[in-house]
Amino acid sequence: MIPVNTPLLSGNELKYVTECIETGWISSEGPFIKKFEEGFAHYIGLKNGIAVSNGSAALDIAIKALGIGKGDEVIMPTFTIISPAQSIVTAGATPVLVDSDSETWNMDVSQIEAKITPRTKAILVVHIYGLPVEMDTIVALCQKYNLKLIEDAAEMHGQTYNGKLCGSFGDISVFSFYPNKHITTGEGGMILCNDDDLAAQCQKLRNLAFEPNGRRFIHNEIGWNYRMTNLQAALGVAQLEKIDYHVQRKRAIGNLYADGLKGIKGFQLPLKATASAENIYWVFGLVADTEALQIEMVNKLTAAKIGTRPFFWCMHEQPVFRKMGLFANEQYPVAERLARNGFYIPSGLGLTDNDIFEVCAIMTKS
Repeated sequence: MIPVNTPLLSGNELKYVTECIETGWISSEGPFIKKFEEGFAHYIGLKNGIAVSNGSAALDIAIKALGIGKGDEVIMPTFTIISPAQSIVTAGATPVLVDSDSETWNMDVSQIEAKITPRTKAILVVHIYGLPVEMDTIVALCQKYNLKLIEDAAEMHGQTYNGKLCGSFGDISVFSFYPNKHITTGEGGMILCNDDDLAAQCQKLRNLAFEPNGRRFIHNEIGWNYRMTNLQAALGVAQLEKIDYHVQRKRAIGNLYADGLKGIKGFQLPLKATASAENIYWVFGLVADTEALQIEMVNKLTAAKIGTRPFFWCMHEQPVFRKMGLFANEQYPVAERLARNGFYIPSGLGLTDNDIFEVCAIMTKS
């Protein structure tokens, strides 16, 4: 079997995790947490890093720390994983959706300004699959309308937009370290920001909202137990040491696929680059001309013991949100096509060149 993802743990992961075990620092306290927070924040170019248990936790904290709640609106893409919308909804706010760009698969920034109302509090950007959102337009809109910018760079470790690292644009930015990311801690996430007060609030919220200078176990607000462990942070420190190689390898994987599949008919391949960025190929996705063709290819790969995953399902078509009365009669045709016809093939850092050649041979075999 060629799984859809295989992580690459080829550096100091075992050494650092062994150190945690030998010293007894295995919980949410320990030296690797601060080292990972400071190292990752420095890498992205922001002042403060707050390590948390996963990327969804990072979004929950970011939304609450910005004071977003009942009556507020947050503009975001419909085509993404459920986590951003879920964090907005559970905070009591309303997601306002925009369609996707058919070439980059990111949110169509030309649709955003028409969605801004007096209730709009923030724009939540999600960089999708390998290419960054067109950030100049987003930043200008946030400045024009005095909106907060939340940047979800969970899939973009090491990617840049016009030479500046993704995750460095937001008033607050979030990352995920799930095993299919360029840096993994197994599970884990990170919040980044330059504002010291905002960082302090995030640190408080991840730790059950304990008052930093008050009597322990007395709480003035609700937080979460969203802490990262020292064991996870040890993995993160080791992975961060290899980030440049991981980015290089991801692009090599993407380019091998692009060359091996360039003659395939009936499928849209990911763009190799835009004017602002070279694709980082977090995953190598394809969009079939029809849903039937997508199903046929996925079945063909499954029969050959090659893993695949469908693309994200649109937020406006999620049953859980429909039951809440959200997004009634809303349609986003580009995103709907991506969701129905899109899938991705094995893309993990542990993938070998021979694995890639085998996948391409199966896909192009008539």
